[in-house]
This record gives sequence, C-alpha cells and structure tokens, in this order.
Amino acid sequence: MTTTSASSTPGQAVTDSLVIDDLRASVDGKPILNGVNLTVPKGQVHALMGPNGSGKSTLANVLLGHPKYQATGGHVWFKGQDLLTLPTDERARAGLFLGFQYPLELPGVRLNNFLRLALKARRGKDVTHIESWRLIQGKMKELEMDEYFAARYLNEGFSGGEKKRNEVLQMAVLEPEMAILDEIDSGLDIDALRIVAGGINKLAGPNMGVLLITHYQRLLTYIEPDVVHVFVGGRVVQSGGKELAKELEAQGYDHIIKETAAAV
Repeated sequence: MTTTSASSTPGQAVTDSLVIDDLRASVDGKPILNGVNLTVPKGQVHALMGPNGSGKSTLANVLLGHPKYQATGGHVWFKGQDLLTLPTDERARAGLFLGFQYPLELPGVRLNNFLRLALKARRGKDVTHIESWRLIQGKMKELEMDEYFAARYLNEGFSGGEKKRNEVLQMAVLEPEMAILDEIDSGLDIDALRIVAGGINKLAGPNMGVLLITHYQRLLTYIEPDVVHVFVGGRVVQSGGKELAKELEAQGYDHIIKETAAAV
C-alpha cells in the first residue's frame, strides 16, 4: 500500500488528470478536509472508500463548488486550470460531473427538457429539441432504459434505483471527462445496484475518468477500480489495488483509524 501524492506546479497540472493537491476545506467554520492529495487520470476508475463522517461527500461537493463548502487551502488542477478559482457552471463546462448521493426532485420539470438545457450549458451553444431527443433516445437505448422516463418530472416519484439510473443517464448525455459519483450505490437493492453499475461500466473508458465514492466493497464487485483509496480524517491515508477493498470489507476501518491516529 502506498500513500498518494500530487504536484501543485501548474506545468505538471496541464494534463487530463484531476489533480487534488493539499486540499483543505471547512463547513460552517469546521475543518473537514485536512490536506487531500489525490490524482485521478482520465481513463481510469478510482474508488474512494472510508467510514461515515470521514469527509468523502465534502470532497465531492468542494470539487464541484457547492457554496456551503469553503475551500481554505490547496489546489484542484484539471486541464491546466485550478478549479477552485472557477464557479460551478464553469467547472461543469470544463468537463466535471457530480452524481449525487441524494438526487433532488424537480416537480414540473420534465427529464427530457432538463437534459436539453443541461446539454446546452455543457456545450455552450443552443441544442434543438430534435437533436437533444435523438441523443437522449440513443443513450437510453444504450443504457436499456424505457423511453417513458424522459417524459416524467425529474426524479418525482422515482424509486431509489430509478433516481440513480437517471444520474447515469445524465452522465451519458453530458459526456463528462471526469465523473465524481458520490455513493451512487446508496439505498440500492442488489438488482438496482447491478443495473446502475452496468450503466457506469458502459460509459467508463479512455475518454472519462471516474472517482467512485463508496462505503462498501459490494459496488466494486461490479465495477473494477484501477486504484482504491482509503479516506480517513479528511485525507487519503492509503492507496492500493482492488484487494484493498476486499481487506476493508473483511476487517472494517477501525484498524486504519487507529493507525492513522497513532501516526499523527
């Protein structure tokens, strides 16, 4: 097992990797992230695992610029830019995507209209109804989703599995270069988990990096990560191969938490 590191020099940041360098952040004045160092190359799947309260979701929200989460130090490099200097919409246009742990419901907003507007914002130019519908239709077919989804209000009345499949559909339509998926397995039964994981596997590839945030190894039964990172106390404390996830499943996080505390 190794500890990850990242460089803060702009010359090394001009890559397709997401490079998080000594990132620190607070929520309501309370420090949560305590020097996160992590690099996710485009084309790879990295799993970030850790116990409740370790700061995993805070990291996801800081990366996409949620106003409640205040970055207090460090850098986040992507495509030669420090994302911390950009507003949320520009981070999304740069190619970042956040899949929510608890997707919001938007009554009155049909999914197909939402996706067309999101696609317009992502591309920075208008998208016709016909063009967007053809794209959405194709992606739904690819993900084996019923077309009736597109006519429903966004997440209203959706089951947990349907909400997460909708997150995967949004990712398919927007074609991000770096996807951050915050506990996309949360609340899913085994059948829904298999379907959602299958959708992610279809989209993952050389054109997209994935940071997969999860508590449990069960998701990694269906999505094989290139690297597994352990997140404790607001920072990455260990990294390794997929066998690390199996070790965590068998032994839990207690021994790592104790080792981390002893090392401070």
